[in-house]
Amino acid sequence: MTPAARISAAIEVLDDLIQRRRPASDALKDWGLSRRFAGSKDRAAIASLVYDALRRRASSAFAMAAETPRALVLGMLAGLRGLSAEEIALLCSGENHAPMPLDAEEWGRLAAFSLDGAPDWIGADVPEWLWPAFAAGFGRDAVGEGQALAGRAPIDIRANRLKSSRDALMADLSHASPEPGAWSPDALRFQPGHDGRGPSLQAEPSFFAGGFEIQDEGSQLVTLLAGAQPGQTVIDLCAGAGGKTLALAALMGNQGRLFATDLDSRRLAPLHERLARSGATNVEIRIPRSRGHEPLIDLAGQVDLALVDAPCTGSGTWRRNPDAKWRVRPGALAERVKDQAEVLARAARLLKPGGRIAYITCSMLPDENDEAIRAFLARHAGFAAVPLTQVLASTEGDFGLLARFATEFGLQLSPHRTGTDGFYLACTQRIA
Repeated sequence: MTPAARISAAIEVLDDLIQRRRPASDALKDWGLSRRFAGSKDRAAIASLVYDALRRRASSAFAMAAETPRALVLGMLAGLRGLSAEEIALLCSGENHAPMPLDAEEWGRLAAFSLDGAPDWIGADVPEWLWPAFAAGFGRDAVGEGQALAGRAPIDIRANRLKSSRDALMADLSHASPEPGAWSPDALRFQPGHDGRGPSLQAEPSFFAGGFEIQDEGSQLVTLLAGAQPGQTVIDLCAGAGGKTLALAALMGNQGRLFATDLDSRRLAPLHERLARSGATNVEIRIPRSRGHEPLIDLAGQVDLALVDAPCTGSGTWRRNPDAKWRVRPGALAERVKDQAEVLARAARLLKPGGRIAYITCSMLPDENDEAIRAFLARHAGFAAVPLTQVLASTEGDFGLLARFATEFGLQLSPHRTGTDGFYLACTQRIA
């Protein structure tokens, strides 16, 4: 396919996902299945165009004075990829599956591409209804935070201490130009190419051997700062596919007991294979038998650390899932806050005196972060917030600089601040 034909295909995919309000991955998959002529490079290029258009959906629509799929793609080519109006016009010839030629208004808006006079939520490419909550967390830095979330994400990996090290992986993966992570002692980073794609790391022999896992550096960091120690009894209460479970096992050096569970047992399915590859031997997966079943009831009062990777809106991962921010609907935030209160209450029942809850979200919204902790402490008199200075005091490295990103109860990471996904961490301790 020609570059122009790929642009036409991206417009078509965008039209499908917007009209049917479906995930971009589903729309892209269906498009590829119905057009077998498109090769893997074509599909990857089209996916990159679609995701880039979604990253800048609000700003492109404003600059182009239209929110059609065509306007979003053309605006993205100018606003994100930096193409001139002349370069875009050459791609829009209307011939050989290329988009139709630019009209006079499109030409003018592309030539003058500007966000002058745009509301802050448009400049930040954040949904309008979420903007008040987003802005409350970042104040005058909110637009810059939103713009960073609208960028492309790098690929981070976590060296699995049970089988390898960061230095060993630096040498093994040198052909892919790794960079050491800025915060996590186990992180390596790979920058995306011009097309937004990174290296195929999951095809590397060291991946199959269990030497590393794909994991954002922010996720690595908040898991490390949760404070799991060898010999403890630790639970990952919302384990999902097990990224943080595997990191905890490595931090504990396979010493102690580590339990992984999730209310949605289907999400745990990939963890079995990942555990076998990782070399982790101290992990027990507990699968709930029903919605109301507590598979960890036998551990009540015995747990040193409950890691709560709480269900949330996922606003901190918008770089990786740009369509998610436009699909989330008013009412979803209230539902997630309710879910967070329930899972925190579950964790509280399992802790022993002196035990700690490490509350984590991949959210940038105070409603899901500090406000969730405030509400938890109001309902549970036997708990107190752990000061951030204690959370950051780790033998794993000097994390004092992160104190700049303190919130009332915890720590807020973000692409703009730390170059990571937007993770929040707050720790509370059972004192009675």
